[in-house]
Amino acid sequence: MLKKIQSFFETHLNPNVAPSQQVSRDHVVKLTSSALLIELMQSDNEVTKEEQAAVLKALKDSFKLKQDELDELLELAKSEVEDATSLHQFTSLVNEHYQPEEKKELLEALWYVAFADGNIDRYEDNLIRRICELIHLSHADFIQAKLKVQASR
Repeated sequence: MLKKIQSFFETHLNPNVAPSQQVSRDHVVKLTSSALLIELMQSDNEVTKEEQAAVLKALKDSFKLKQDELDELLELAKSEVEDATSLHQFTSLVNEHYQPEEKKELLEALWYVAFADGNIDRYEDNLIRRICELIHLSHADFIQAKLKVQASR
């Protein structure tokens, strides 16, 4: 995964901080989802304005990130070139902290970003499929989320 994004999450999701500074479950969900959406946006090496707007909308509407977190994540995503060798650190957080319905909502958000530019690239499809498998959702969940988002467009 992107080195600067890794550093951001290590800083904000460090379990060794004092209890008063520990990140809440809700915060972990938001930040992890954001990282996966940003990774998807960059997966085809062509970041469009529509995809950026879709990620921004998902982050603002669904995840309610603080403006400084949103700005930092978006800046990191724009400044780095995709280096996706492992999604494990983020998908393991999804598995640890998400309820089944939250996983399905994340899958729908990923499809929303993928459909944003009107073209589902094979890299986007493959990345969503890998994330779906890594977060232990079924192929039926994968197809249902895709069809639901496609029908809403």
